[in-house]
Amino acid sequence: MTVTIRLQQEDFDVGAENAVLARGHTDIGAIVTFTGICRDSEAGSDVSAMTLEHYPGMAEAEIARHVETAQARWPLLGVTVIHRYGRLVPGDNIMMVATASAHRQAAFAAAEFLMDYLKTQAPFWKLEERGRDKKWVDAKSSDDRATERWRKD
Repeated sequence: MTVTIRLQQEDFDVGAENAVLARGHTDIGAIVTFTGICRDSEAGSDVSAMTLEHYPGMAEAEIARHVETAQARWPLLGVTVIHRYGRLVPGDNIMMVATASAHRQAAFAAAEFLMDYLKTQAPFWKLEERGRDKKWVDAKSSDDRATERWRKD
């Protein structure tokens, strides 16, 4: 299985990343890709930029742990997780999750699972710029609720 986890400042090409994920695999029937993009507003306020910070080493390990969990839960043939850090402006790619499987159901479920856990568990912090003001973004309870549905008792 192909697994790629990268944290980087540079932009990425979603199409090229999907091509790498699929290369040499004739058993893949579906690739589901989610791309997060920096937008120019949040909660009704203009956002001019945001800066993403992470805990190097720990962030990669945490992402890898959740990828391993996804691999155990769904019949995946490949996973790509790329997350940028540094200062981003509206329109910039922030991150992508791509999951490959023989069938779409597994690819969709695994991608959604990984997104929910990345949003709540990966050690990233977001500083939004709104004009001259800067504010650290708090976690959202709606993201925590989304993650709860994946917990197995």
